[in-house]
This record gives sequence, structure tokens and C-alpha cells, in this order.
Amino acid sequence: FEKLIPEYSLIGETAFFEATQFQWSKELETNWHLIRQELEQILKVQEQLPNFQDISPDQGYSTTQDNLWKTYFFYGYGIKVDKNCQRCPETTRLIEQIPGMKTAFFSILLPGKHIPEHRGPYKGVIRCLLGLKIPEPREKCRIRVGEETRHWEEGKCLIFDDSFPHEAWNETDGVRVVLFLDIMRPLRFPLSIINELFLKLITMSPFVQDGYANQRKWDVRLEQVFAAQKDSITPP
Repeated sequence: FEKLIPEYSLIGETAFFEATQFQWSKELETNWHLIRQELEQILKVQEQLPNFQDISPDQGYSTTQDNLWKTYFFYGYGIKVDKNCQRCPETTRLIEQIPGMKTAFFSILLPGKHIPEHRGPYKGVIRCLLGLKIPEPREKCRIRVGEETRHWEEGKCLIFDDSFPHEAWNETDGVRVVLFLDIMRPLRFPLSIINELFLKLITMSPFVQDGYANQRKWDVRLEQVFAAQKDSITPP
């Protein structure tokens, strides 16, 4: 099935895409400061956030085993994380306007983190990484997709096909944060319908349901963390 996708793709078959190919990217880039403001509140409890492998151990096993990749999920394969979304209403509003948005989270790479080469599980989505907090020198916060390497810029979208082998680095002394989005790939009929149905099947798979169960456990912990933070700044 994946072999048919390039033939039916409405955006071509390249490692990277230009942000101008997607109308929704302009809205994200225009309002990135709103997302950054909400991110700053989440980063106050950065150390208590789940690692990537805490939510998705199947994928995490091949990409990370340390505590240097933190996450804050809004959506996972179409499943909404309500409490996390409630804490970031502007971010939620913006991502929910994107046609075909399936996964969204703050992806937080701590200093020195390297995500080794891997490929995404399915070619029917494309990935967008909106730069929110990019430490200097920016060139040391970079991603390689296929044979091409690019670096993030604050307020700019990097959009690519994650079925190409790719890896990422944060070789700075600062924390790198992007808004990580997986979006249904624009396809010609009838593959567009088949793709939508296939993604719904993935949502029902143990792979996704186990991740959602892990997220629900973290919901309880995070509720306590944010409540404690709120109490600590409330005037007597």
C-alpha cells in the first residue's frame, strides 16, 4: 500500500516540503508567539514531564532510552488529551484548525540529545515541526532527512516525509522545543479515502491504545504537578 502513495501524492515525493505548499502553515507561523507563551508555562515543570518512551515505548525503544527527550501531548493518532489541551487553549485552537491533523505535542530536546536514525511507521502522514525555542548556535539544532540537513528557526515550519530515514541533534547548551505535528498526507482519490480509513485502524491498534493508556496515567501525575505549581505561586 505504501508503494502506491508516491503515485497518488498531491505534494510530490521529496524528503522536505516547502511551508508555502500548505495554507495552514501560515496560520501557525503567524501565531507562533501565542504557542510559545503557553509553552513557557509548561516548561516550568519540564523535569516532571514524561519522556517520549514513557508514552510510546515501542517507538521509544529504537529512538531514545535516556531522559533527554520530554513530551507534552495534545493529540496522539487522533485521540485528544483533554487536560493537556485545556492548559494550552490557543495552541489547541490552532492545531485543531489543521485539516487531517492526527498527532500534536511539544517535543523538548535537552542539551546534548541525539535522536538516532529511524523512519516513521507509515508514509500516509507528513510531519511538521514548528520552531518554538531554538538555542544558539541554531546550526547545532538540526535534522537530517534522507541526504539533506536543515536547522530549525523560531516561528518557522519544517515539513518533511518521515518515512525517509532521519535523525536529529541538539548539540547546544540550551533546550530545543518544537511543536511536533503529524498530518494526513494529501492524496488523490481513491487513495485519500483508503488512507483515512487506514489511519483510523491504526488508532484502534494496541500500539496506539497502549500509548493512550500510558498518557492517562501521566494525566494523573501532571494534574498533581500543575496543582502544586499553582499553589506555590498563589499569594497567601
